[in-house]
Amino acid sequence: MPSTPSFIDNVEILSDYFRYRDGVLHCGEMSLGMIAQAVDTPTYVYSLGQIKHNYQALERALEKVKARTHIHYSIKANGNLSLLRYIASLGAGMDAVSAGEIFRAIQAGVNAQDIVFAGVGKTLEEIGYAVECGVGWFNIENVQECAYIQQASAAQGRTQSVALRLNPEVTASTHPYIATGHGGAKFGLTEESINAILSNQERYPNLDFAGLHVHIGSQLNDLNGTHNALDKIVRIAKRYKINKINIGGGFPVQYHPSDNFPGIEAFAQIIDAAVDDDFDVLLEPGRSIVGNAGALITRVIYLKEQGGEQFIIVDAGMTELIRPALYQAYHAIVPVCIRSDQPEKAFQIVGPVCETTDILGRSTVTQTPKVGDVLAILSAGAYGSVMSSNYNARLRPAEVAVATDGNEWESIRERETYADLIKSESLT
Repeated sequence: MPSTPSFIDNVEILSDYFRYRDGVLHCGEMSLGMIAQAVDTPTYVYSLGQIKHNYQALERALEKVKARTHIHYSIKANGNLSLLRYIASLGAGMDAVSAGEIFRAIQAGVNAQDIVFAGVGKTLEEIGYAVECGVGWFNIENVQECAYIQQASAAQGRTQSVALRLNPEVTASTHPYIATGHGGAKFGLTEESINAILSNQERYPNLDFAGLHVHIGSQLNDLNGTHNALDKIVRIAKRYKINKINIGGGFPVQYHPSDNFPGIEAFAQIIDAAVDDDFDVLLEPGRSIVGNAGALITRVIYLKEQGGEQFIIVDAGMTELIRPALYQAYHAIVPVCIRSDQPEKAFQIVGPVCETTDILGRSTVTQTPKVGDVLAILSAGAYGSVMSSNYNARLRPAEVAVATDGNEWESIRERETYADLIKSESLT
């Protein structure tokens, strides 16, 4: 982990859509303190303006790629219905990894033909549901999956477009928990398996092997892995006269002030160099669209000094944001209101969950808060609320969205109630 950033360093990673005004952190024109007062904490706050900015920046970069490009947003990053509807309105299709995500996308108004169904463990029921819905494309990751999709497609009298996902045996320079393209990963097919399937396509008369897919991981921090994976998949595509390539996502976002990742323009240059203009290219970004568009606001409930450590205990924890516990991920944490009389100190910022790993920030340098103060955990728009849980019988958090122009906000998910915790259970 890089050196511990100062409070000022963390403030410097704020975007135009999350910024301080007169010492108060705002999302657009909306004070996060005011939102906390209106809906309580913990609450996720999303900037639609930042989402639009990120999406259009990706579009602009891809305009320089000579191949035809199509963006499919990765639902697993954040599947809130309102956000899905908004991202679709910007022109995106959707990338789903479960039947539940397909259902969510359709409920948000997405045309099923604009949905890609990926995932290493699709069940027979999920495959049948996806074919019935009319999803546009399957990413296949297992040889047996071809037979399952053939069975479902034949039963419904459909021809289904599919892509075979190559495991390129490329080690991405990223955290090992989010690397997917190395030979020991559960994802994708070997080149030998792809050759065997494409050489025997007559076994699957209801499948249209229209494309190839590759994705080597998230938070990619160099270009070599992407370059090597693209070289392999383009070579296979040309061998079988396939002109559709799905290259996944993985474009990084900044969490730590010292993060210095390649920009989307650099990835676009790699794509342009590797892919001819007679190809269609699908991309499946998620984190790079919503990551820095969200913040989790949480309230200080206790201050504690013990064992030589200074603790800030807040009302959010690993049940609201599991990334620090799961990946040892870093999130900048800053006060919503800056006060000149609060000195900076290093704190452990921890949640209320009964687990030692429930630590949101280790050695976080911030202003000494008071009980009741509100903190903002930054860059929490991806893999935040979508990974939340009811562990310890905790209520999952509320979510609000600030409008594109920043002048108003609305609730897009109500906070759960105690009744929600048991609504699907019965006493025997």
